[in-house]
Amino acid sequence: HSSAVSSPGGRQTMGCVLLLLLLLPTASLKAGEWPGRPYKGYLYGVTQPEHLEASKGDSITISFTFCYSWVLAKNPDVRISWRRKEFHGPFFYNHTSSFIHEDYKNRLSLNWKRGQNFGSLVIQNLREEDESTYFCRVQLNTKEGTKQWQSVKGTTVTITHIAKTTMQTPISKTSKTTTGIEVTESKRRSGSQPLSLGAAVGVALAIAVFVTAILALMVFLRWKRRRAHHLSRPFLFILPLPYFPN
Repeated sequence: HSSAVSSPGGRQTMGCVLLLLLLLPTASLKAGEWPGRPYKGYLYGVTQPEHLEASKGDSITISFTFCYSWVLAKNPDVRISWRRKEFHGPFFYNHTSSFIHEDYKNRLSLNWKRGQNFGSLVIQNLREEDESTYFCRVQLNTKEGTKQWQSVKGTTVTITHIAKTTMQTPISKTSKTTTGIEVTESKRRSGSQPLSLGAAVGVALAIAVFVTAILALMVFLRWKRRRAHHLSRPFLFILPLPYFPN
């Protein structure tokens, strides 16, 4: 079904003009880079974001919108393909023939349905060599023959190399570097490190004072017990008898 792309010529022309007028203030385009080019009284163009940035290993989505003012043939047979590097660079994707360059095997997907004039190309698991400029190319059949055009400036994709940070845990994998091993071991043994010299002396003094106090208490109790026992003994007083001479 292609009802959206087989609209009457007047409606498609008006839609294309409105789209270009909306894009013109924000596109900051130079001479010769206007996305809608007149050709024998017809307008056509492909718009894409000028620049995108993503991290290595992530995915990126390149959106596109195309417009035209030709009257479509009974079978428009709209075809979407993509180039890279430069305007006349090599093709790396063709939706119709299901062609995908070996550099992008199992990493590309096109979000577009027949009858739509917009969509997006998704590149997954980004690599350093994916940093390039990408151009969307459109081909369709009109009553004046087959027409094809593409984005002029394309989308420049920049791949960043910011490493993802992860939280360190007390128990970590052994590092291959000596420094990493030392850090890991210090974290593991932080709760069982030996006491310092000052702390050891303090502990020894405390123990000595405690033992001395216990011994003093034992001596005092023993002395008190002996004293009590001594006081409890009966005293025998021997009084001399008076002497009476005969």
